[in-house]
Amino acid sequence: MSEATLLTHALANYDRTAECLRGEFSDDLLAKIRRPQERSEMLLSPQLADGRVHVFQAYVVHHSNALGPSKGGIRISASVTLDDVAALAMEMTWKCALIGVPFGGGKSGIVADPASLSRHDKEVVIRSFTRNALRHIHPLVYVPAPDMGSNERDMGHIKDAITNSMGQATTHGCYVTGKPVILGGIPGRREATGNGVAITIAAAMAALGRYLGGAKAIVQGFGNVGGIAAQALAARGVRVIGVSDERGGVYREEGLDIAALAAHAARQGTVAGFAGGAAADGAELLTRPCDILVPAAAGNQITAANAPLIQACLVAEGANGPTTPEADAILERRGITVVPDIICNAGGVFVSYLEYTQETQQEQMTLQEVNTRLEQRMKERFAQVHDLARERRLSLRQAAMLLAVRRVAQALEARGNLP
Repeated sequence: MSEATLLTHALANYDRTAECLRGEFSDDLLAKIRRPQERSEMLLSPQLADGRVHVFQAYVVHHSNALGPSKGGIRISASVTLDDVAALAMEMTWKCALIGVPFGGGKSGIVADPASLSRHDKEVVIRSFTRNALRHIHPLVYVPAPDMGSNERDMGHIKDAITNSMGQATTHGCYVTGKPVILGGIPGRREATGNGVAITIAAAMAALGRYLGGAKAIVQGFGNVGGIAAQALAARGVRVIGVSDERGGVYREEGLDIAALAAHAARQGTVAGFAGGAAADGAELLTRPCDILVPAAAGNQITAANAPLIQACLVAEGANGPTTPEADAILERRGITVVPDIICNAGGVFVSYLEYTQETQQEQMTLQEVNTRLEQRMKERFAQVHDLARERRLSLRQAAMLLAVRRVAQALEARGNLP
C-alpha cells in the first residue's frame, strides 16, 4: 500500500465534502481544516537485548484540537510513513466529531516490524518512544491508544514510563487509553471496535429492510476488529462463511464455527489451516457472494480493480480506509451500500472516551455499562448519518463526512480567528 495514496484518498474525501460546505463556511477556514496542526518526526535509539543500539524512525501528528485533545492510536509497522500517520490523524478527526466525543484527531507511527521484536525488545522500543514523545502526550494535548502493531500491554508500558518520569505511582488524568484494566483501563475496550462494527451492521441491515439472522458474511482480518466482529455477528445469527488474514483464508458455505476458528487462530496465529472449512485465497474471498462484506484488515483493499466483482449488498468498513475513492464510486453506482469507517469502526474511540472520563473522574465502569452505552451511541449516530443520507440523497460516506466536517468547522468558528 502506498502511504502517499492513503493520504491522497483522505484528502480527496475531504475535498468533496468541503465543496459542499463552501456556502456555509469560508474558504480560509476550510483550507485550515485540511492541514494538520503539527507533524513531528523523531529518532528512537534504544539498546536492545543483542547489546546494540538500534535506530527507529517515529512520527506524531496532531491534526486538530478544535473539539478537544488529539486522540489516535500508535501504529507499529515496517512500512508506516509520516504521510500515512497524517492521513490516519485526519480520519480520526472526523471519527471523533461524528461519534460525538470531545477529541480531535491524532496518530503516531513507529517504523518497526512488531513481529520481529521479542517481547522484551518491543517494551524497550515502546518506552523509548514514550520518552521521546513525552512533550506531545498529555490528557489535554494528545492521548494515544493501541492501533495496528500495538496492544494493551504496550499502553501499560507507556503509562508506567510516564508515571516513572513524574516520580509518581500513577498519573493525574488519562494520558493513554486501551490500558490493561488493572492499570486503569476499562472493561470491553479491546472488543469495542469489533462490537461497534457488528452493532452498525445490524442497524444498516435494518435500514435496508433486510434480516440479519441467517445473512451470510465474509470478514477480512481476524484481529481485534475482524475477529471480534465475526464473533459478535455469529452471536446475532449471522452465518460467517468466509474469514481471511494475511496468511490465508478459510471458507464454508454453511457457515464457520467461529468459536472453534478463534481457538485455532489463538493457537496457530492464523486462520489458515482451520479444519472446519476449505482453504481460500484472501483476495478472492472479497469477491465471493455474500450479504455482508467486512474489510477489517488494512487500507486500500477494495479498489477499482475488484469493486466491479464485489457481490455483497452491504460493505461495512472495519478497517481504516479499506475502500479507495474510485472503488467507492463504483460500489455506489452498483447500488451496494458502504458503511464508512468513520462511523462503522468508531466504537473503539467511543469506549476510549469512557476510559478517559473514568480515569479523569477516578470512577469505575462495569462491562454492562460500557456495552450499553456503546450500543446506544453507535445506533444513535448511525441513525443521524442514515437520516441525512436519505434526506439529501447522499451516500452514507458523504453524509457522515458532511456531519463530521461541519462539526469541526463550527468548533473553529466558535473559537475565533486569533490564537
